[in-house]
Amino acid sequence: MPLYIGLVHYPVYNKNEQRIASAVTPVDLHDLARVARTYGARKLLVITPLSDQQGLVDRICNHWTAGFGASYNPHRKKAIELVTVAPSLEDAVLSIHATEGEAPFVLATDANRQKENMLSFPDARAMIRQDRVVFLLFGTAWGLDQEVLQQSNAVLEPVPGVDGYNHLSVRAAAAIVLDRLVGAYP
Repeated sequence: MPLYIGLVHYPVYNKNEQRIASAVTPVDLHDLARVARTYGARKLLVITPLSDQQGLVDRICNHWTAGFGASYNPHRKKAIELVTVAPSLEDAVLSIHATEGEAPFVLATDANRQKENMLSFPDARAMIRQDRVVFLLFGTAWGLDQEVLQQSNAVLEPVPGVDGYNHLSVRAAAAIVLDRLVGAYP
């Protein structure tokens, strides 16, 4: 299953809908790597143009894959081995293309904004089951910038909340989305 996960730190929105680069958080790396490994993703690409944030990702990954953490927690090592850094979405797409020999279908997630190019969970699931190369993007902070949504091939339908409330952490959203897309269901 050629599924790739993107954790986008730029461009994303802050709560005032201004374009920002968000900070990498270790808990996101750990939890999303574990979710990616659990659901069979090939890579978790952390997308940030900020060199200090790239360095942070590298240090965390090195600790868990080659440092003390590798022997301390082999399960974490298996998950963190999926993590790689890309300075931009374009670089991440090119990397996947080089690995797979074809451009990925870029599928963005967005909690609240309805889009014309919305893809349902069943349709996305069918695409993944057909072994189409899919790059599933999750935004940090307050979500993916409009530019990312426009550059994507489609936007996955939102995870519906109760009573209109929908403000999940990226870790929770990724777990729910991946379970719906590749979980053990008919």
